[in-house]
Amino acid sequence: MSLRKALHIAALLAVVLSTVLGAGTARADGVIVIDPPWCDPFCAEPVYVGDQLVVRNHHVDVTIDNQVATTRIDQTFLNQNDWVAEGTYLFPVPDGASISQFSMIVDGQEIEATLLEAEEARKIYEEIVRNMKDPALLEYIGRNVIQARIFPIEPGQEREIQIEYQQLLTVENGLVQYTYPLNTERFSAEPLEQASVRVEVISGDPVRAIYSPSHQIAVDRKSDTHFVAGWEESDVRPDTDFELIYTVSSEAIGANLLSSWDPVKGEGTFLLLAAPGIDVDEQTVSKDIIVVLDTSGSMEGEKIEQAKEALIYVLEQLNEGDRFTIIEFSTGVRLYDDKLVGIDEVKDAIRWVKRLQADGGTNIDEALTDAMDLADAERPTYLLFLTDGLPTEGETNADAILDNVEDAAADNVRLFSFGVGDDVDTILLDTLSQEHHGATTYVRPGQQLDETIAAFYGKISSPVLIDVEVTIDGVRTEEIYPSPLPDIFAGTQLVIVGKYTEPGAVTITITGEVNGERRSFVYEGQELSDERGSGASKTLPRLWATRKVGYLLNQIRINGENEEWIQAVVDLSVEFGIVTPYTSYLITEDDILTTAGRDQVAQAEYDQAVATAAPRSGEEAVDAAFGAGALAGADNAAPMAVETESGGAMRAVGSRAFVLQDGVWIETIFDPSTMETVQVEFLSDEYFALLASNPDLAEAFALGDQVIAFSDGTFYEVVVAD
Repeated sequence: MSLRKALHIAALLAVVLSTVLGAGTARADGVIVIDPPWCDPFCAEPVYVGDQLVVRNHHVDVTIDNQVATTRIDQTFLNQNDWVAEGTYLFPVPDGASISQFSMIVDGQEIEATLLEAEEARKIYEEIVRNMKDPALLEYIGRNVIQARIFPIEPGQEREIQIEYQQLLTVENGLVQYTYPLNTERFSAEPLEQASVRVEVISGDPVRAIYSPSHQIAVDRKSDTHFVAGWEESDVRPDTDFELIYTVSSEAIGANLLSSWDPVKGEGTFLLLAAPGIDVDEQTVSKDIIVVLDTSGSMEGEKIEQAKEALIYVLEQLNEGDRFTIIEFSTGVRLYDDKLVGIDEVKDAIRWVKRLQADGGTNIDEALTDAMDLADAERPTYLLFLTDGLPTEGETNADAILDNVEDAAADNVRLFSFGVGDDVDTILLDTLSQEHHGATTYVRPGQQLDETIAAFYGKISSPVLIDVEVTIDGVRTEEIYPSPLPDIFAGTQLVIVGKYTEPGAVTITITGEVNGERRSFVYEGQELSDERGSGASKTLPRLWATRKVGYLLNQIRINGENEEWIQAVVDLSVEFGIVTPYTSYLITEDDILTTAGRDQVAQAEYDQAVATAAPRSGEEAVDAAFGAGALAGADNAAPMAVETESGGAMRAVGSRAFVLQDGVWIETIFDPSTMETVQVEFLSDEYFALLASNPDLAEAFALGDQVIAFSDGTFYEVVVAD
C-alpha cells in the first residue's frame, strides 16, 4: 500500500474515532425473542434474533443517590414483518448488580416479570440458541435476567417497554462504577432512530473525576457533589456497555486506580484518574497568556472574524492575577504591548483586537521568537499559536524555525498550536507543541474556529497543578501514556494508562507546582489487581494499546520512519483490532495472523515509507496528524469493529480482537502456522459444557458458529457438523 493511501486511511480513522463509540465488552440490552411460527420444535436453518424486530429507540435515565442507583429504561420495538410476533422479553442484569426491586410496563400496563438467577437463565439461553441456531444470546451467559412474556405484536405495530430497577453500587478505594448493558447491534434489524443514556449523581462526598471508558459523554457539574452525565446518538447501532466511573475524595486532588491483570502474559494494565474539585479558586495558579495570531492575507474574511471573536473570549475569561499580551503577525510582527500586562487592560486590548485586519505574508519565525522572549521564567506561561498557512516571510525553513524557537523558549512555556484549514505545516505545528509540552488542534474546513478555541481555553483557563509528575511505589510500572504528562486544570482530569509487572499494594504520589512552590499529594492503600478486569477495567488493555499506537504514529510522522516503530504499530493493531494506516487493509489477507506475515508487512511499509516522503501540508497531511492525535489522546479505546466491502471484518470482544477469515472468527493472538486447536462441534453437548466450565468463551462464541478463541491455555475451535 502506498503512503498516500495510508494517509488517506488515517483520515478515515479520524472520522471513525469521532463517530464510533469506544471499545468495551459487547453486552445486550433488553431483547424480544420471537417464537418462530414456522419452525417447531427446532428450526432447520438459523433464525437470527436480530432479523425479527426493529428497536426504534432506547432511552435510559439513571439517578444515583449516595450509591443507590435507580435505572429507568424505555424501549420501543416495531414488528415490520408480515406475521404476528409473540415471544419472550429478556433483559440481562448488569454484572455484579443486586437488584432490590424492579417493575415492567408494556404499553402503559404493568405486567408480571420474573427475575431469574444466572444458572436458571443459562438454561433459557442455551435452549434458545439450540432452537434458533443463533449463538448471539450466548453473551448473556453468567448474568441474571428479567424475563416476561410479550403479548402479540401485529404486523406494523409497536410495543413500548419500560423497566425500572434499583441496585446498590459499591465504593472501592473512592471509585464508583455504574454499568448499563447497551448493545443493539445484533438485536435490531435496523439502526436505532435514537439512543440515549442520562445519569444524574448526587454524592455524599465531593466528586473528583468523571469518566466513561466506553462512550463520549457530556458532563454538567452542578456542584462538588452533584453532576449530570449524558450520551445521545441518532441512527446508531450501540455495540458496547455504557460504563460510567466517578471518584469521590475529600482531598484537593483525588486520585484513583482501575486495573486488570493478564495471567497469560504475566502483566497488568492500569488506569489512573486524577482530578481536582470544581471549587478551586484558592488553588488556581496565576498564569501568563501570550496569543500569537496569524493575520496574513489568507485569514481574510470569516476566519479573521472568528479568530478575533475567539481572542476576545480568551481575554474576557482571564482570572485575577493573570497577565497577557497579543502578537499579531503577517509580513511583519506587531505587539499589543511589548511586556505582559494585567487584566485591567483587557478593555483596551479588546478594542485593539477589533481593529485587526488580514493582509500580507506569514512570518511565523519572528512572531514565535518574539513571544518566547516575553515569557517570564518564574510564572507558568501558555502560548496560543494560531495560523492558517505555511511560513512565507523571514525564516521559512521549518527546521530552522524549530531551532530558533527552542533557543528562545523558557522551560515553563506550554505551546498550543491551532492549525486552521489544510494549508499548514503539520510537522512544524506538531513538533512545536510536542517540544514545548502542549498539543495541536486542527480546525478543519467548516468547523467554527471561535467555538473550537473557546472550548479549548475553557479547559486550560484555571491551572491547578503544573509540571506534573506521578510516581507509583510498590510495583514496577512502565510504558505510561500520555508522555509527557500535561498540567492539571480546574474542571478537567488527568487520565493516565500504563503497564505493571506484578500485582500488589501501591502508593501514588502526584507532585507539581502551585504558585511557584512544589507540592506533593500522597495516596496510600491503592491496589493493582491480580485478577482479570471486568466491566470498565476489561477494556483497559485496548485503551493502552490505542494510546501507544497513536504515540508511535506521531513519532513516525514527526521524526521520520523507523522500522521498529512500524513493526510495533503493526503488531499492536492486529492484536487489539486497532485501525492504523499500516494495517487497515490487512484483515482480508490470509497471513495477517502469522508472525512472518506481520513482519513482511512491516518491512514492506518501511521500505515504501523510506522511498516516498510523507507530505507535510495539505488535506492528507492534516488527516494523518488528526488521526494520530486522536489515538494518542483517546479516552476511549479504538473503535470495536471494522468491516470491508470484500467481506473481511475485525471485531473486539473486551480486550481481545477477532478477525473474520473464510467464515471463521479467529482470535488475533492465534498463529495458524505454529499453533493447534481443540475442536468442538457447534451446539453439541460438549459445546455447552465447555461454555459452562469456561464462561470467558461465551462472548467470543457469540460471534458466530465458527470461532477460534483462547481460554485457560487452549485454543478452542467451534466447527459446524457436515
